Amino acid sequence: MKPNNKYVAEFLGTFMLVFIGAGAICADYYLTNSGGQGIGILGVSAAFGFVVIAAVYAISYISGAHINPAVTISFWVGKRMEANTAVFYIISQLLGAVVAAFFLKVLFPDAISTVFLGTCVVGDGVSSGSAIFMEAVVSFIFVLTIYATAVDRRSSKGIAGIAIGLAFLFGVLVANPISGGALNPARVFGPAIASGHLDNHVVWWFGPILGGIVAGVVYDKLLSEKATKKRRK
Repeated sequence: MKPNNKYVAEFLGTFMLVFIGAGAICADYYLTNSGGQGIGILGVSAAFGFVVIAAVYAISYISGAHINPAVTISFWVGKRMEANTAVFYIISQLLGAVVAAFFLKVLFPDAISTVFLGTCVVGDGVSSGSAIFMEAVVSFIFVLTIYATAVDRRSSKGIAGIAIGLAFLFGVLVANPISGGALNPARVFGPAIASGHLDNHVVWWFGPILGGIVAGVVYDKLLSEKATKKRRK
């Protein structure tokens, strides 16, 4: 397999995530604005969760299906990938997110200045600190699930995609009223660039990256096969 294939996979996987997930937010706006019922936060969360499941099964054998700078940075901090590879992963993810968002801009023009093409917003009356904390917690759970199911050799790899997707789904659902439920800097970056809505953008970088790094440390120190063997000695 050519080395560049993994960067293409990360581009396409993140494209899928943003086009389907953020696209669901745009579609919900169009449906409710026309008097329809819409799909609501549960439908949006499901869209994000199921597209993550699809991406994991579609490209994990090529690139590991990070599709998320927070995951890539966590792997780099944990010395599971080289710095130059991590940089190209993140560039590929951001490009995929931006291209997907500009597709949405063409397809849902009324969603540009209303729901900002599906980018996240901090809830009314919620401080940036609270939003960052929420993003860190749900991202911690999400990334820890990746380590426990896709990384750990003791786990059943067949269920990894489902577990990871469900962790993302419920993370979006719980965090939505506080921080918008990003769990992924690229998922916000693309729609924010395409819509020009960059308010509180640091929330969706700092929170997920912090949560991802802590998840990696907790897994390595407490839950990994190596850590378990040390405790048994």
